[in-house]
Amino acid sequence: MNDGLYIEETGAGSPLVLLHGWAMHGGVFSLLAERLRERHRLYIVDLPGHGRSRDSAVPLDPGACAAAIAARVPRAPWCGWSLGGLVALHAAATRPDAVPGLAMVCASPRFVRGDGWKYGMSPEIFRDFASGLRADYRGTLDRFIALEAFGSDDARGELRTLRAEVFSRGEPAAHVLADGLELLETADLRDELPALAVPSLWIAGRRDRLVDPRAMRSAADAAPGASFAVIEHGGHAPFLTHADEVATRLDAFMQELPA
Repeated sequence: MNDGLYIEETGAGSPLVLLHGWAMHGGVFSLLAERLRERHRLYIVDLPGHGRSRDSAVPLDPGACAAAIAARVPRAPWCGWSLGGLVALHAAATRPDAVPGLAMVCASPRFVRGDGWKYGMSPEIFRDFASGLRADYRGTLDRFIALEAFGSDDARGELRTLRAEVFSRGEPAAHVLADGLELLETADLRDELPALAVPSLWIAGRRDRLVDPRAMRSAADAAPGASFAVIEHGGHAPFLTHADEVATRLDAFMQELPA
């Protein structure tokens, strides 16, 4: 299928799909992949408009992304970080036969505050970033990356890694970045949680300043068969600073999944 979607395959063992966050690409999972590839066959996706999928015709929409990815990977649990969690959650909720398990890493069914959801971010923050993209593309990306790293016990190291990764596969398409910010501001997948038919693992970073751990716990409480874990000194990208712990959590979760 020539949809322009880039999916890196590496490792051997039980399959696992990895989905990155806004403005990044699959390369951000390199440390985590090193720890998982001996036991798992990894399918590391560059979402549309990002990385080597920059020219993909697939819309940056949870349904469209889930359909395109599901057509290219075997039956496997999906792990989504940040924005990638929206795609993974939608896939698990709508394709339980193809996605038998869901792992959410610093990801939420709703990213902004609203009725009955008090732990989200202010929608004005996403609108500010959207305005910033038009005025100062690189500066806005750098501000967002700094917010991702803030709070981590190795914020400087995390910031260096994220800055090095963001353009390592080329610049993300500007219009897709705007679409991603709108998705983060408007998406609300909470209704998919009570009927989620597959086990799920929710991994939060205690010091995350983008996705409140309390939002993730609330989401886990709403999903049948869900478990919740906190990386005590992790920020928004704990797989960069605590790759061993994240890998251990994912390994244990996958071992418990029904065959």
